[in-house]
Amino acid sequence: METNNSTQTKLQIFILSGQSNMAGRGGVTKDKHWDGVVPQECNPDPSTILRLNSDLRWEAARDPLHADIDSKKACGVGPGMSFANAVKDRVVGVVGLVPCAVGGTAIKEWARGKQLYEDMVRRAKEAAKEGEIKAVLWYQGESDTLTRDDAESYKANMERLVCDLRGDLHSPSLPIIQVAIASGEKYMETVREAQKSIDLPNMVCVDAKGLALGHDNLHLTTESQVQLGIIQWLPFLLRSPLFTLVVFRFALVRNVSKPIQTVTMLPINCPSNSLIRLPFSFSAYF
Repeated sequence: METNNSTQTKLQIFILSGQSNMAGRGGVTKDKHWDGVVPQECNPDPSTILRLNSDLRWEAARDPLHADIDSKKACGVGPGMSFANAVKDRVVGVVGLVPCAVGGTAIKEWARGKQLYEDMVRRAKEAAKEGEIKAVLWYQGESDTLTRDDAESYKANMERLVCDLRGDLHSPSLPIIQVAIASGEKYMETVREAQKSIDLPNMVCVDAKGLALGHDNLHLTTESQVQLGIIQWLPFLLRSPLFTLVVFRFALVRNVSKPIQTVTMLPINCPSNSLIRLPFSFSAYF
């Protein structure tokens, strides 16, 4: 693997995996072309945010992050860059993103032994030579909403995936940030409930439902992808005693066109929790 001088600093690595909404379809038009619009929150920062490309080389990260990974489809803005820009000042070292998502894939295609899973593990291990894997960001499930059997087996398949991945990466406590899907077919709610009910250590589920969808009523818009990346960043703040202060300050200084709404952080099996405020709504399940 070739690296540049930036990787002399230990990388703080985040695996981005799942299907199309993780790969990013923000700004992809009806004729399957990306509009090229990059929000400020997704601006590249070559000195602090890198990505592992399809040739296993580190390079400056920029949208579309998955262009050479989910290469058979048009990619646009995903949650990765807004996440990286939010987290970069709160980790020691350079942020290293490892895109692995492929659109239109079901959870069974990510089972150990399948090509997608093995590619993800291979890329993660290669990335780990330059630093520490901090978390896996996972957004997948829409393809499992078509049939009852797929939807009802989702929880067991996802739990198996997490256990296998942690084992193969020799990281039994590897943090997993899963997104509960915002769109899908007939059995969407079955998959969503499965995602929210998974109770594994060091695994959190953030809910994308309510974020704006694009023209196809399936993929998140660019603005929604920006918001999702920030939502996925928030669990890291829970480790900090400054969590409430940081979040309130963020809400106050960020320029938004919509009124600030109340956000509920809802731990699983917990009747209530503190409210924080952000310029959009979401739920997180811990």
